Amino acid sequence: NKKINYKGEYMIYFSSFIIPFILSIIIFIGLKENKNVFELFCKGAEDGIKIAIKLFPTLIAIFLAIGILRESGMLDKVSSMLEILLKRFNVPQDVIPLAIIKPISGSATMGMGMEIMSKFGTESREGMIAGTIMAASETTFYVIAVYTSSVKISNNKKILIPAILADIASIITAIIICR
Repeated sequence: NKKINYKGEYMIYFSSFIIPFILSIIIFIGLKENKNVFELFCKGAEDGIKIAIKLFPTLIAIFLAIGILRESGMLDKVSSMLEILLKRFNVPQDVIPLAIIKPISGSATMGMGMEIMSKFGTESREGMIAGTIMAASETTFYVIAVYTSSVKISNNKKILIPAILADIASIITAIIICR
């Protein structure tokens, strides 16, 4: 019996039990209702693989677009243009690329956020804004592309505009709150 003395270890300890607990509950309910739990699990896994295969081209296109955006220098150019505008509002220049890339890619945002936090610290203004943007906004283009392609919706303009406005609102709110 190891004594837990660090707050983060409580979550690690708790998380090691939560997934088996949830799976046990699912199996128990399935057995109680006379369902073939294993057969249902296999059917769900098969459906998941079919969806992943359908989404694969969309994901490749998104990752390719992100790579082109970063490698072409376009992200830096857009950041520089926005920096001039946002300097009046005292927005740190290091969070601008993160705010731009967040609607496109969660993994790229995670890398940028970690870089900002290691450079400035988690309790710095830059670190708090980065963390708040990462938590309060969505990977809009990724989510729209994945969900609309999986259900074969081709006209997603009605979804895109409100989603982008919500992202902009969450980023502005993050900057204001962290002031």
